[in-house]
Amino acid sequence: MTLLTEKQLSDWHRDGFLVLPEFVSEDSCRELQAHAVGQLESADPSLGGALTVFSTADQGHGQDEWFLTSGDKSRWFLEEGAVTDGALNRPLPLAVNKLGHAMHDLDPVFGRFSRTPDLAAIASEIGFSDPRLLQSMYIFKQPGIGGEVTCHCDHTFLWTNPMSVVGFWFAIEDATLDNGCLWAAPGGHLGTARTRFRRQGEGTITDVVDSTPWPTDDLVPLEAEAGTMVLLHGLLPHWSAPNRSATSRHAYTLHVIEGEADYPADNWLQRSPELPLRGFRD
Repeated sequence: MTLLTEKQLSDWHRDGFLVLPEFVSEDSCRELQAHAVGQLESADPSLGGALTVFSTADQGHGQDEWFLTSGDKSRWFLEEGAVTDGALNRPLPLAVNKLGHAMHDLDPVFGRFSRTPDLAAIASEIGFSDPRLLQSMYIFKQPGIGGEVTCHCDHTFLWTNPMSVVGFWFAIEDATLDNGCLWAAPGGHLGTARTRFRRQGEGTITDVVDSTPWPTDDLVPLEAEAGTMVLLHGLLPHWSAPNRSATSRHAYTLHVIEGEADYPADNWLQRSPELPLRGFRD
């Protein structure tokens, strides 16, 4: 089964991203959204570590056990604007930045969305030999408080030798200029990673690999209707603005790595041997 045209593959190799509208059905998007929100509605926000704020600006979450032990779990992380004096200032479903990072292997609803013949075909067509689903994130981009995601490439956080990570990003709701859609730098994947985020001792550190600033002037918006999938090369610079609108921008991301690549032991995201990485068909 071949899903991508020659032009689409050419665009992918040229730009480092590919936008595929109507890749998943509206019903599938609604089911995943209702399931994610429902998990938060029934959750206990007083759980230990559960007030961890996720921010790409200061990376403070990178020192928290709640974050560092989430590679084989399903946990929530809060928006900075949802916490006042150490307490939630709104209901949990309206406070969470994202869920992460192993829902695709722990939850049957996320699992059905994450493992389909079409996704397996796409992975093969863009060059994967032995794709392994490493990380999943359900991103809420909350109305009014949805935080900026600073310009970065995914290889920084999910390092392999050689570089192999690709993001499979799904618009669960419409992503627009108003509510913080993705922006990407066409051709930016032909450069190098600027930093590497890794474990050091009981926390994390960010190593500078290349001090050259990201080419933010080259960023273009990737507006996407619900059901769109966007492929993101692991070296592609991408960014999203804060969401100051009254409309949320739910999205779901799978990060996939090549099974034959080396995954360093000091990567921040680690799994228990009881939950090994699996492919799209496993």
